[in-house]
Amino acid sequence: MVRKVILDCDPGHDDAMALLMAIASEEIDLLAITTSAGNQLPQKTFENARKLLALAKREDIPVAAGAAKPLRRELIIADDVHGESGLDGADLPIPTTSKLSISANDLIAEILKESTEKVTLIATGPLTNIAIFILSHPELKEKIELISFMGGACFGGNMTPEAEFNIYVDPEAADIVMQSGVPLAMFGLDVTLKAQLFDTDIKEIREIGNDVAKTMADLLDFFNLTTTVPFWADNQHVEGIHMHDPCAVAFVIDPTIFTTYLMHVEVETSNTLALGSTVVDYDNVFKKDKNVAVSFDLDLQKFRKLTMDTMKFFDN
Repeated sequence: MVRKVILDCDPGHDDAMALLMAIASEEIDLLAITTSAGNQLPQKTFENARKLLALAKREDIPVAAGAAKPLRRELIIADDVHGESGLDGADLPIPTTSKLSISANDLIAEILKESTEKVTLIATGPLTNIAIFILSHPELKEKIELISFMGGACFGGNMTPEAEFNIYVDPEAADIVMQSGVPLAMFGLDVTLKAQLFDTDIKEIREIGNDVAKTMADLLDFFNLTTTVPFWADNQHVEGIHMHDPCAVAFVIDPTIFTTYLMHVEVETSNTLALGSTVVDYDNVFKKDKNVAVSFDLDLQKFRKLTMDTMKFFDN
């Protein structure tokens, strides 16, 4: 079944793979891209999305910029990971898509109003734009088939000991999404740290030889330099590049890649040591409604094959 999709992203190296994966898949009809602030400043993530579309020769896909900052907090960016541009490490083409005059919120609303089918939202950055849409257009929630998002963690964070970056940047937005009543699928660090590509994979991607694959290999080389090796890694552990964001797209393409469990999830929004944590009721202690399908594992070989198939698609 082909799903109609809007991708909300903050490119970002792993966002780049996620975006290209959505374009290449026969299972996705990519209706639009909206951009959020997160991995870099909002004007940079917007331009990066447009550059990636130029690279993929898909200037027909509309792109709209979203909120400039989180709902209630100052913006935190990940330039230590993604560099000054947000996509350091490769020369990307000059954007050729026209800049839409409408906001991400208005574009999402326009598409859902006009669609005769339900639409899936995939979010690979902070959930600010998605939360704004849910608040401003509650009458359109029933037009959302699924929100598949990268964010959160059941066991341990990467921004604080408890919080993952995307949720920590805008916990209030994440809280709104969790309470929305819309079907949700969460791809947090519990699974995305297992979605790894290795040096041999980068070499294989480069050898595919088309412009998209060679550019992606350059981006992955840079991303590899900024990947944090856990303190517990030793000579017996090979740490690859964590492909966080593509997980949210890969699930929409092929749900059999992932193992998910329906659980109750809430977001900590108070200014405590746990700010931004996704409280996953792993043992059903609260006995509350199970509102999120949470992923904990994946078939790595299927996932890696999907990334290779994505790169080969651009031979056409």
